[in-house]
Amino acid sequence: MSAMINPAAFDALAEAYDDAFTRSTLGQLLRPRVWDVLAQHFSAGQHVLELTCGTGEDALWLARRGVHVTATDGSAEMVKEAKAKAEAEEKRGEEARRRGSLEIEQVSLQEMIEGHFSGLRSPVSGPFFDGVFSNFGGLNTIGEWRSLAAALAEIVKPGGKVVLVPMGPVCPWEIGWYLAHGQPRQAFRRFARTGVPAKIGAAVIPIWYPSAGRLRADFGPWFTHVATQSLELWLPPSYLDHFVNRRPGLFRWLNRFEEATARLTGGWGDHYIIVFRRH
Repeated sequence: MSAMINPAAFDALAEAYDDAFTRSTLGQLLRPRVWDVLAQHFSAGQHVLELTCGTGEDALWLARRGVHVTATDGSAEMVKEAKAKAEAEEKRGEEARRRGSLEIEQVSLQEMIEGHFSGLRSPVSGPFFDGVFSNFGGLNTIGEWRSLAAALAEIVKPGGKVVLVPMGPVCPWEIGWYLAHGQPRQAFRRFARTGVPAKIGAAVIPIWYPSAGRLRADFGPWFTHVATQSLELWLPPSYLDHFVNRRPGLFRWLNRFEEATARLTGGWGDHYIIVFRRH
């Protein structure tokens, strides 16, 4: 198995994450795209496990729709922010509108691979979950996905869905940006077979970029591939979101265009959405 990172590296991002991405123009274009897919595969009354939940934005959205969510993240500060967000909603009296339930636990993706999910049994459906999801690059903090698939196969019901949103290897915006600035190594860094160093807060950690084909192969023994669609092919990565802020109308149109054609462009883009069904 490849080396695993210390999830505490993401503690430094937790406090500012919602301002930097969730509430940004780019984030508000992308997240509803993912929610549309989640709504297709997870319904009220089901119990879903979220990996790398960050500040809990997706978990709260699902809970409001009647889904029972166990949200996990390895970063103590991310978990703290997610719990604070849920508590703030309760104080505003909005919890009464939440037809589902929400539990937030500090469990890292690495611990999941090692089988540390015995405490995550569903209060709704016993030892099995109706589905699993992970949004916006959480999967990129590991370089071995077959072990994760094997671990998830032990806790996902037959027919249960797994919805993943990793960063992919083919990001035209990134390639073009770095080539234009005379940095070919940076332009093609996502094609590296080993983890690519990335600065997260004060830490430098390795990040991997699995292709859709790689995930289909690694999940294949236990899961059937359902669909893949591009996400953020025509929109830039978050570090270039100043382009979106300058021309929000243009990028809203490009986002709608991609939404209509995303099945054709598959695993291309800064991210992509891939869905599996448990055998």
